Amino acid sequence: MPAPTPGCAVPRFSVIVPAYKVQAYLQESLDSVLSQSYPDLELIAVDDASPDACGSIIDEYAARDPRVTAVHLAHNLGPGPARNAGLARATGDYLVFLDGDDVLTPGALQAVTDRLKATGSPDVLVYDHARTSWTGETVRDRAAHRLSEEGPASFRLADRPGLLGLPMTAGNKAYRREYAEREGLEFPPGFYADVPWTYPALLAAESVAVLDRVCVHYRRRRTGSVTTTLSRRHLDVFDQYDRVFGHLAARPGLDRWRPAVHRRMAEHFCAVYADPRRLPRAARAEFFARASALLRRHRVPGGPGSLPLSLSRADRLRHALMRLGVRRAYGLVSAVRAGALAARRAGSALWRGLRESALRLHYRIQRLLPLRPELAVFSAYWHGGYACNPAAIEAKLRELAPRMRTAWICDPRHAATLPPETTPLRPGSAAYWSALARAGYLTTNVNFDRALVKRPGQILLQTQHGTPLKRVGLDLQDRPAATPTTDFEGLLRGADQWDYLLSSNHHSTLVWERAVPASYTTLEYGYPRNDPFHRADQAEVLALRERLGIAPGTTAILYAPTHRDYRRSRPEHLDFERVLRDLGPRFTILARTHLTYAGTESTRDPHPRLLDVSAHPSVEELCLASDALVTDYSSLMFDYAALDRPIVIHADDWEAYEAARGTYFDLRSCPPGAIARTEDELVDIFATGHWQGSRSAQLRTAFRSRFCSYDDGHAAERVVRRVFLGQSTPVPPITPLEDRRPTPPASAPNLTPLPAGLAADLWP
Repeated sequence: MPAPTPGCAVPRFSVIVPAYKVQAYLQESLDSVLSQSYPDLELIAVDDASPDACGSIIDEYAARDPRVTAVHLAHNLGPGPARNAGLARATGDYLVFLDGDDVLTPGALQAVTDRLKATGSPDVLVYDHARTSWTGETVRDRAAHRLSEEGPASFRLADRPGLLGLPMTAGNKAYRREYAEREGLEFPPGFYADVPWTYPALLAAESVAVLDRVCVHYRRRRTGSVTTTLSRRHLDVFDQYDRVFGHLAARPGLDRWRPAVHRRMAEHFCAVYADPRRLPRAARAEFFARASALLRRHRVPGGPGSLPLSLSRADRLRHALMRLGVRRAYGLVSAVRAGALAARRAGSALWRGLRESALRLHYRIQRLLPLRPELAVFSAYWHGGYACNPAAIEAKLRELAPRMRTAWICDPRHAATLPPETTPLRPGSAAYWSALARAGYLTTNVNFDRALVKRPGQILLQTQHGTPLKRVGLDLQDRPAATPTTDFEGLLRGADQWDYLLSSNHHSTLVWERAVPASYTTLEYGYPRNDPFHRADQAEVLALRERLGIAPGTTAILYAPTHRDYRRSRPEHLDFERVLRDLGPRFTILARTHLTYAGTESTRDPHPRLLDVSAHPSVEELCLASDALVTDYSSLMFDYAALDRPIVIHADDWEAYEAARGTYFDLRSCPPGAIARTEDELVDIFATGHWQGSRSAQLRTAFRSRFCSYDDGHAAERVVRRVFLGQSTPVPPITPLEDRRPTPPASAPNLTPLPAGLAADLWP
């Protein structure tokens, strides 16, 4: 690999893209690299003597962008040697490999460089990928849970051996170039060339780190990929593993990894042998014989030792039979195993089917019985506890209509959150189906069971659970990786049962009526969950702060980021230790994790002024107890604006978030307050007082005017009177924005609110 030219800046990344017969996809692949928000890169595109237009496409990009280096090979050598040709010209700090039909996700290189910085520039950084099928389906790797960022920032593979359970491909990692050069890493010719690169790169690394983020989409083509090519070249896998064990033999310090690699090798051989799309029939006996010989040759005497991955007894037996070369017995065990799995699935399905049939019959019988107009059933957050708009409506219903009986659908672990006056319903139980069949009123902020058949006379109220900044409903049809379901017809069938849809503002009304079109009546009444923002008094706020442990006289910042569709584990967007140190003792942070990450452990160290309030049952109480909100793209900002307290947006990955989920407007152009794009900017906003300055107040006033027009403290009463008591006129009427007096913060900072009438002039 060449040294950088003296006087020239070294790029952070060398992205190497080999191309052969991928002219239909190559432009998208190259664009995904060159359009990255982190531009400090060189792109080395290698034309592997492709007979199509790949070479000319590469030349066009090289002529347009000086970051592109075009390499043309005289003869087709395969992806391994093509990558080596790119390596010979790489000068970047880190190497990234991308096939010519794959793409980097937006913001991927920024996320990678941020993680490299946070983890001390490790030898190897492992990140996640998703597979994009030719059908359009995008599926994240099923082993992504191994990329949890909890624990030490960087480590050796011995500390996280489970990483060997990830796909051993070169394209889901970034490699420090100096490390790869020192280890003499290179790609061999043939199929499965990633194997002798990836194992040595991971096993010998002094430091490894992980990034729980989808950074690359692997395209699964209908034809033309290695895994769908019927060829004797699949026998190349034996030479590749021979190279891996040769590498281990030359480095005695890595000898302990032989059992783990042996196991992965056996799994790989079994997977190739079982796939009818890979091996020609005439080559299967040869493959099995060579697999047996290699497994015997590299077996570690004395047993497998301590391995990072667990296997079932059936898998261990299959591996042993392949190692012994007993092909017929292997086939019999494979057939028996497949039959046992099918039988087990059938038995489990039979029991579930019998139970479900009995419950369906019970539900049908219950639907024949008279409705109970005095019974109202509520639920929130997919069988969660007593929360959100349904909770506020349930409480107001008991106050205004004490004759009504209420029941709450929730998982038993959340039953303690319910008030004693309401009856808990376990999801899927006979009582649950009886209630759904006979209740006069049904209220939820998500969706009821898809098997619900709403009867004539039943009233279903859909409250939703936030103002939509991110795309929802049918607007997610082109974002299959971001939506929790692709059953849009089922979504609409559910919406067809809604009688009322509660809207917090006119923006929400327009979004929901377009994204989930149905014949419901929209109630622009505001969000009942925000009623306490106009009803709590100073004594209640002080009591809340005391219960939470907020020291008197300090400024409490509620930090509540939303989840990311492109990652699974809980993200740590802030260095809390550093932020609190820079801000000083006057500030306390209340950190609330999004419910998507409930049950995960944080990597942050305990700090006396950092309070983890993720388990607190009421986010509304946290809002009342705080002096300011810091969030990214959470819908909580729209609720918090009703309090007329400062909001700061920390938008450190807007491009990636927008690309993954899609949004209805660019929050950066019309924020509810000061906006920070980095942690340094966030600290500066609070240290200088800009968080509560006049410009922040102007932005907040405009934001409130647009999104808080109905939140006046009486939303729950309006809902109950209209839906449950049948009053057609909104009672009480909506209080004008300028006449509202939301609960002030306990510390009462010197805010500078503006008259609501100025909002039209201030809104961008």
